[in-house]
Amino acid sequence: MSILLTEIPAVKAQNVNVTDDALIVDLSDGRTLSVPLAWYPRLWHGTPEERNNWRLIGSGEGIHWPDLDEDISVEGLILGKPSGESQRSFKRWLSQRRESL
Repeated sequence: MSILLTEIPAVKAQNVNVTDDALIVDLSDGRTLSVPLAWYPRLWHGTPEERNNWRLIGSGEGIHWPDLDEDISVEGLILGKPSGESQRSFKRWLSQRRESL
C-alpha cells in the first residue's frame, strides 16, 4: 500500500478581507483563497468591526481575530478545512457572547 503525502509549501497570508459570506485571503505566492464564512461560525456571528480586527500570526502562517478568539491557519485554508471547533465549545462561546452584548 502506498501513502500519498502532500507538502504544503511555505505560503504565507498577506492580506485578509471578510465579507458577509466569505473569508478572502491573499497569499504570498500570488493566489487568493476564498472560503465560505459559514465554515467559521465565530466569524459568521461577528460584527463587521470584529471581523475586520485581525492580525497575522506566525509571520503570516495564520490569522487571529482577538475580538472573536478565532485563529485560522493558512495550511488549513489551503487544505479546505473548516473550523474544527466542537459544537459544545461553540455554543458555550455564543452563549457567553450573547450575555456580554
